[in-house]
Amino acid sequence: MRSSAIRRGRSAALAATATATAMSFFLATPAFAQTAATDEAKSDEPSIVVIGTRRTDRTQTDSASPVDVIGAAELTSQPTANMIDAVKNIVPSFYVGQNSISDASTFVRAPSLRGLPSDQVLVMLNGKRFNRSALVQVYVGGDTGLSFGSHGSDLSSLPTLAFKSLEVLRDGATAQYGSDAIAGVLNYGLRDDAGIEMVARYGQYYKGDGESYQIAANVGTKIGDRGFINVTGEYDDDGQTSRGETRPIAAALATNFPSLASQLPHYPLPAQIWGSSPGWGWKAVVNAEYELSDSAKFYAFGNFAHAKADQSFNYRPYYPGSVTLQRDSGAGPVPVSVSGNANFNFPYYLTNCPTGSATCLAGGVVQDTNVFNLNTLYPAGFTPRFVGKTDQAFGVAGIKGDMGKLNYDLSASLSRNQLDLSMYNSINFSYGPQSQTAFQFGKLIQKEFNANLDLTYELDAGLASPLTVSGGLEYRRETYTSTEGDVQSYAAGPFALSRPLYTQTSPGVYALVGTSTNCSDPGAVCTRARSPAASGYGGTSPVYAGTSHESSYGAYIGLEGDLTDTLSMGLAARLEHYDSFGEAVVSKVNAIWHATPQIALRGTIGTGFHAPSPGQNNTQVLTTNFRAGNAIQTGTFPVTSAIAQYYGAIPLKPEKSTNYGVGLVLEPTSNINLTIDLYSIQVRDRIFISQTYTVTPGDITALPELASVGDGGDVNYFTNALDTSTRGIDVVGTYRTDLADGKLNLTLAYNYNENTVKRSVAGTISPEQIDVIKNLAPHHRLNLTAGWTMGDFGLNLAGHYYSSWRAETDYPGQTFGAKVTADAEVSYTFMDHFTLAVGANNLFDTYPDRIKATADNPIFTLTNSTADGQVYPRMGGPFGFNGGFWYARLKVKY
Repeated sequence: MRSSAIRRGRSAALAATATATAMSFFLATPAFAQTAATDEAKSDEPSIVVIGTRRTDRTQTDSASPVDVIGAAELTSQPTANMIDAVKNIVPSFYVGQNSISDASTFVRAPSLRGLPSDQVLVMLNGKRFNRSALVQVYVGGDTGLSFGSHGSDLSSLPTLAFKSLEVLRDGATAQYGSDAIAGVLNYGLRDDAGIEMVARYGQYYKGDGESYQIAANVGTKIGDRGFINVTGEYDDDGQTSRGETRPIAAALATNFPSLASQLPHYPLPAQIWGSSPGWGWKAVVNAEYELSDSAKFYAFGNFAHAKADQSFNYRPYYPGSVTLQRDSGAGPVPVSVSGNANFNFPYYLTNCPTGSATCLAGGVVQDTNVFNLNTLYPAGFTPRFVGKTDQAFGVAGIKGDMGKLNYDLSASLSRNQLDLSMYNSINFSYGPQSQTAFQFGKLIQKEFNANLDLTYELDAGLASPLTVSGGLEYRRETYTSTEGDVQSYAAGPFALSRPLYTQTSPGVYALVGTSTNCSDPGAVCTRARSPAASGYGGTSPVYAGTSHESSYGAYIGLEGDLTDTLSMGLAARLEHYDSFGEAVVSKVNAIWHATPQIALRGTIGTGFHAPSPGQNNTQVLTTNFRAGNAIQTGTFPVTSAIAQYYGAIPLKPEKSTNYGVGLVLEPTSNINLTIDLYSIQVRDRIFISQTYTVTPGDITALPELASVGDGGDVNYFTNALDTSTRGIDVVGTYRTDLADGKLNLTLAYNYNENTVKRSVAGTISPEQIDVIKNLAPHHRLNLTAGWTMGDFGLNLAGHYYSSWRAETDYPGQTFGAKVTADAEVSYTFMDHFTLAVGANNLFDTYPDRIKATADNPIFTLTNSTADGQVYPRMGGPFGFNGGFWYARLKVKY
């Protein structure tokens, strides 16, 4: 694990002044809109779009559905190696949390588009469906609040240098592309050019930590005059950041027992890290095409990646006895008594009652000096470290061409995504001195096979343009596998149950401590029951390890054409049949009317669906949560399992949606365009996680499988829980002009979005979760960028406005205020092929509001933090809590 010394940040006065200045500038600036800062975007020719239509002559401004085209230069200029963060910086309606401590969701972050979950956004490469990740989002917390229960793609496996463009279809498109395209589509266009491009970037945060290295290269070559092959590879290494304080109990331990201070986890950093996890990885993309004849081409492309990250979990504190600390709950400091983790306070008695003893009954334990104390293993407490390794392989091959007016595309894809989870610096409390300290939790594996036949035919129907008739067939098969973890990672050991205590009064004679051998009776004195499974997470047991499948067949048909010189329309319908729930039929109608050459109106009506994935149907995860300071096991179980059905689970059914959109396209001059689009998305039967059921001893007796969760543990499962309504507006456009012997591009993108929960199954979703769905992402977000080039010199400036937001499940009652951040980059090209750029992301070192003292989240005066060391909201808000980041980048291109 890599760490850096913490440096003093910039002063609050400077940040406040800079933020106010930036706010006044951006709010006073005219509303131009967003496109990519690429050669295509800089030209006067509009970009051809291939997503949302089967026609080959549609551009951004005459598309009946709103499409943003983000160019390669804008993607690769983002100071991050993670595609998720690159898109978040560019697309206003795209949201993703920082995920500082969020179990496996830290390794596979789930983004949201227009406030809808990640599996309601279809991701495509070169127009082909991209695979899901192996992780189903079951982490309970605001970090995943907008994608709780979702099963989407992992964009972080994609290297930004591999793409010539990203098309963002801001429209429902299930009728055209199948399940999941409810909120929209992200279509990545792969590079097909020849040449060599290499990029090296180094940067770090203003605090002096989070060092980031990135090396990437793209090589393209022609295969004679009939084809090409283009290969991209990237390696990145990101260091840990820390933006919290040590836990108050850890600070008290270091002060009152200085001999233990250096044995605290992560010393001298906080015992529990709130920040970005250290990680490294590599990514690769291959794209190739070859002409078999004048009318047929063979193509193939693929994505391969490996990544590893190491996450800090919550600190399990040791403290001899208890200590009084000052705690402010919003009404002033008050003294409170705090102590360490209860497992440190109670010894493990290791002497069992002798066999055949008349006074020490079988199942009892002798209270003597033969004990194990947890602090002999972890003298100052422990912080589990959670490790995630992801592996990605995705490949597509196909043949496309024409037979006269009939164009065809026959393809197949195969993919495999794996998440391997493990932990060290932990313990299974129920095994005591026999416990492992490192655990393998098993692997999660998502496999997919897709086969597609797409056909288009240009039919002369006597209209203003040929009628594009499209149709196709699709076969899909998804396979979800979970492998067994170490036995101790999920099992209940010999100390899982309470046992009566005896003392030896004379040789061979024992007396019962307490009044009863039944530990549930009043007055009984028994050993402490220890929670099963590894502390922090739980492995997959043999009961739930295994493989599940889902197959589906689909067919679609579409019509598109210009009915008149000014009116274009499109129709699409799709039928899909799934093994698990049967059939789904969806449709879509859209149109654009050019009232004048400068003004057009467009609109869409469509229906859509998201089919429950095999992962959502068969996920089993066991994690450690805390209730009133005590560790409890929380299990999410498959809806088909005996445990879920014991608590009332029923089979999942598909989510269904209805999309409405209406827009205005303005092109008053050749160098200005502006689009304004309003949308409404109604989603019914959204897949969520059920209410929590607390396990009792009677439940364990009735269903022994519940022993893996334990007495007092929690159980939940997936269910169709709620209906939501999403409404909003997108404003997108550009302005290009000459300035001081150079070229100036001004762009702006604005999004307003609001989610509402219209219906929820009683007891399934809490009022706090409803508030998160509505208010976690800022309702208003605005991006303004200015790019100026003069000869070999380039200057890029960007401002980002985020309105206020809330995270009610984590910080009840607190509203985090609106913020403005700014980015800047200066570049210079020399010797024709070399470009050096230096810049800063979050130039003025802006942070979210600090957590306020409340009854639910009191602030300890010893550390000015919450009890677990938080200073800023754990999910980071819309732009994270790491602060300013500077970088230098060198690009070489031939």
